[in-house]
Amino acid sequence: MTESAPLAVELRGITKRFPGVVANRDIELRVARGEVHAIVGENGAGKSTLMKTLYGMHRPDEGQILLDGREVVFKSPSDAIAAGVGMVHQHFMLADNLTVLENVVLGAEKSHGIGEKARRRITEISDSYALGLDPDSLVEDLGVGDRQRVEIAKVLYRGATTLILDEPTAVLVPQEVDELFGNLAELKREGLTVIFISHKLDEVRKVADSITVIRRGTTVGTADPATTSAKQLAEMMVGAQLPTPQTRTSTVREASVLLMSGVTVATPGGRPAVDDVTLRVREGEVVGIAGVEGNGQAELVDAIMGLRPLAAGTIDLGTDDITRWSTRARREGGIGFIPEDRHRQGMLLDAPLWENRVLGHQTRPPSVKGPFIDRRGARADTARIMSEYDVRAPGPDTLAVALSGGNQQKLIVGREMSAAPRLLIAAHPTRGVDVGAQSVIWELLKDARAEGMGIVLISADLDELIGLSDTLHVMLRGRLVATLDPSALTPEELGGHMTGAVQSAGSPA
Repeated sequence: MTESAPLAVELRGITKRFPGVVANRDIELRVARGEVHAIVGENGAGKSTLMKTLYGMHRPDEGQILLDGREVVFKSPSDAIAAGVGMVHQHFMLADNLTVLENVVLGAEKSHGIGEKARRRITEISDSYALGLDPDSLVEDLGVGDRQRVEIAKVLYRGATTLILDEPTAVLVPQEVDELFGNLAELKREGLTVIFISHKLDEVRKVADSITVIRRGTTVGTADPATTSAKQLAEMMVGAQLPTPQTRTSTVREASVLLMSGVTVATPGGRPAVDDVTLRVREGEVVGIAGVEGNGQAELVDAIMGLRPLAAGTIDLGTDDITRWSTRARREGGIGFIPEDRHRQGMLLDAPLWENRVLGHQTRPPSVKGPFIDRRGARADTARIMSEYDVRAPGPDTLAVALSGGNQQKLIVGREMSAAPRLLIAAHPTRGVDVGAQSVIWELLKDARAEGMGIVLISADLDELIGLSDTLHVMLRGRLVATLDPSALTPEELGGHMTGAVQSAGSPA
């Protein structure tokens, strides 16, 4: 690179401290104009803190931020936006009841008003970067991938020339990831600079021009994706080799822990979201459910947990018919639940960790003593979970919102495992976590299986499904359309079944 071309972004010696923790320590980052630059590291390594500093959400305690060779000081995100830096957060900040146009212009009405000029500008942005947005669509009607593109359009509408994307693929299915990478290629072609935070090493190597690795709050090196393997990147990130989900020998016993017979769940419109599903899970068995999102997996989980009524069918837990049991009774009967969306269903973000330990377990020790919440018992058990499950936080009184995604997930897994359930519903248990946390969660699931727990595993990670499952069903349009042997299956073959491109001779159990 020539000296005459200043770097789009340069961070020199950035240090950021919070009470009890140094989130970033002496970080160096160099991003060339017009490149896609990935920042990788474990959950809790300090990636998001660093990007929030670049976006003006935090003031660094030490160090300099340079844009195009000039030092800048941001007091707020509006300063960063004015300087051409925009950020798309991992958890979208959109108003569901507004249209795409209204969401994009909200707070930036001075740029192009709120009428035809704004509509033209949004259409121009959508066309230029292949975002495929309709300004009049209601956001609540959009899928996750489209919502993310609305967030990208919001940033571009404000004139950003450097985009920060925080874990942009965490909530996307494989097809949406490919579409996003196409969008990033368009942004780069138009001369924009993209910095994106990730821990998915194969994706990073596919899309990034260069990579900076962060470990425990500091930069440990840079890497060229063309010459660095996922294994080498993982070793830089966590100082260990890439984990594998492969299970050990079979631990399946004959006794059933879950039997669903002819279960149908209707949508509000009356269409079956789950259509005549019969499913058996035995002790010591991981039953995987594969499917493109939106094919009934979420409704199937809700049916097992008692969150949706059945239109038809029965559900047995062991020898008990639980079809009409409340969610609380099912929990007390021995069902553990790792929800798909940890923020909406798994945690209270503004509550301390010990209160989150109590959630869903508020009728049993150590959460209660008699009719009252046992604060001391809950705190002590939270400290135990933090130690056993490697939840990195100052203590049980830390607010959940202060934890990285991986540490939040480990707390949820620890909470659910601590009740020693007979049946565990694990919906996307490693979504949004790094290779280190992923490895911990895989080992926990394998150990629970070996001890006789039945597990229903729903995941968009095909390697995870194939590696962990003893039996694998494919769900398409609400039905179980194939039963496959994971030991003789490739991700490509499984993907074919999921889209309906491959018809299977296997019939649901």
